[in-house]
Order: sequence, then C-alpha cells, then structure tokens
Amino acid sequence: METLSRIRDVNSSFPLSEPIQRWKQRGGKAIGYMCTYVPEELICAAGALPVRVTGDSRELPLGDANAHLHPVSCSFSRQCLQLALEGQYSFLDGFIGGNNCDSIRRLVDNWLHYVPTPFTYILDVPHKLTPRAVEYYHGVLVDLKEKLEGFLGIDISDQALREAIDLCNTTRNLLRELYELRKQDAPPISGAETMEVLNAGFRMPKGEYNQLLVSLLKEARSGGREVRGDIRLMLSGSPLTNPDFVRSIEQLGGLVVVDELCTGGRYWSDPVAVDGAANPLEAIARRYLTKFPCAVMSPAAERLDRVVSLAQEYRIHGVVSQVIRSCIPCLWQQPLLRERLLSRGIPILELDVEYGTAGGGQTRTRVQAFLESLHMKEL
Repeated sequence: METLSRIRDVNSSFPLSEPIQRWKQRGGKAIGYMCTYVPEELICAAGALPVRVTGDSRELPLGDANAHLHPVSCSFSRQCLQLALEGQYSFLDGFIGGNNCDSIRRLVDNWLHYVPTPFTYILDVPHKLTPRAVEYYHGVLVDLKEKLEGFLGIDISDQALREAIDLCNTTRNLLRELYELRKQDAPPISGAETMEVLNAGFRMPKGEYNQLLVSLLKEARSGGREVRGDIRLMLSGSPLTNPDFVRSIEQLGGLVVVDELCTGGRYWSDPVAVDGAANPLEAIARRYLTKFPCAVMSPAAERLDRVVSLAQEYRIHGVVSQVIRSCIPCLWQQPLLRERLLSRGIPILELDVEYGTAGGGQTRTRVQAFLESLHMKEL
C-alpha cells in the first residue's frame, strides 16, 4: 500500500520527524508527553503539537542514562532519558511527565534537572478508577491548562477544547476502523505494519495523520491485499514501538491481529464523550481515567476483563506478553493476567525483554516453540 511508504518516511527520522520539522519551521510549539494518561486534547487546544516521548525502535547504548537512573529502572525510561541527554528531544518546547510508575517518575526528575526544556509539568494521575479520582484528575487538568496558558500566552477556550476533542476522536475512530479490518481471517495489514502506522501518529499533527489514515483505510479495503498466518495472536504488556519485534513473530507463522499496549490499542480506545457535558475538560478527565486501563490502575479486574474480551472478539489462539525487565506494574499484574487467561482456555507466552529488542536469539526460540504448541492444539 502506497500510504505505508509515506508512513515509513515519517518514521525514518525519529525522533525529529519531517512533519515535526515543518511544524517548527512555521513557528509552532511542540509539547512532549510520556504516557496515554496525558490528554492530547489539551495540548492541541493550546495550538501546540503533542509529541509522544518514547525510546528508539531498537536497543541503544545507555551509558549516560545509567549514570542518572539506576539499572533497576526499566530500559524504556532509560532509553527516553538517554535520547533526551543526547539532545535528541531538544526541539521540544515543553515536556509533560507523570507519576504513572516509579521508573517514569525518576525519569521526570532527571529531565527537570538535566534537560533544558522551557516548559515542564508533572501530571499527578490518580491510580484508582473511582468518581472521586475523576474529580481529582479534573482539578489536575485545570491546573495544567492554566500553566499552559501562562507559558504560551493564550486562553484555551471551551470551544477550542471541543474542536480538539473532535480531532482526537476522529483519530481514535479511524484507528478503530483499522483494527476492525484485522478481525478478518486474512487481514489486509500485518501486526508489524500496524505498529508502524501507530508510531507515525505520535510524530505528526493530528490533521495530517487523519488524512493518512483515511488513505490507508481506502487502500486496505480496495486493494485485495491479504496477510496470512497460521496462529492468531494478541500482544500484551509494556510499551512497544519496535515493528521488527512483531515482524519476527509473524515471520514464524504467527499473525498479530490485536494488542493491549499503551502504544497500541489502549492509546486509541474509548472516545471522549461530550454529549451533554457542559464542561469539556471534565469530559476529558472522565475519558482518560475510565478508558482501557494500564496495569498501574486499580482495581486490576478492569484491565483483565477487557483483555479477555479482546481475545474473544478477535478470535485469538494465544497471547504473547512482552514485559520489559523491571516494568513493575506489568510484572505485578502478570500472575493475575496469566490466571485469568488460562481459566478461559487462552494460552499465554510470557517474555522478559529489554525495550527495543528485535526478537532474536532465545526470544525467537521461545516464540517458535509457543507457536508450534498452539498449532498442535488447533489440529
């Protein structure tokens, strides 16, 4: 598909993609953010470009980051800090981090001290899924809104927030349509290609990205393209942005048709519901705390139930859970996830990885054995 080539062009110059360069050349501001609990709508409503801060899509030397973050911090947080210390995120005008886990919180501390970003903010995200938590988070977003207004010298109106909600909801709806196509026996796009599509969305203006998604969906529906695999799989676990890891699984005969990753399905799931909402910022707060939850959220059953529901909806044969070493939230919930899946007759392969791994060596051997066992079961 031609649009995939355009998407690969966007991803080819990470982290400063060509769309970000054009945005900056026009005088636009770019605000980096760390996780899916930071509302892109608020950044868009401020007239800035939201840029997802991630590590590279491959393993990197982490000498500088290791001098600031203890090696028991996950390699995702250390990769992000390494790139920032090298100046690769110097194009950012702002950075919004949070308290989503200990590793990221320590990353934010180091960013504040050692990375000269003009605007910084620590977002205090509640870890409970309760009405009181939504109320508290709304107050946090009010404070972030005021700080952004002061930094940018603007007023963020309710109308601007509603327009940003429409823009981001359009992205979510288009990505949902793309995932719907993956329910087919032979979908028109692979799991690795889908990850490339998702990566591009973190590195370009939403309007441009939505146009690419519209083109991609048109090609996918009309091109007669089929991607086949013997075993249908779901990806679960820690942040993942490396298409080569997914490709290594699919080259062995697996077909990744869905995921529950913060860099995948959990990013676009659940639109902001504004019907009848007098205050759009309240609607944003409600969406972000009640969407498909991260492993850091409590109670755990909310995430586990939705993982099982996805597995059934996409008719998967097994789950590949890739958890970055020292990713405490995922590791803490892993026994609960394993128990829930196995009780429903869904096999799971649990991989202990470093962020950016390409899926070779022992990982490849374990995936191959898992796929063979699933193949024998299906026979």
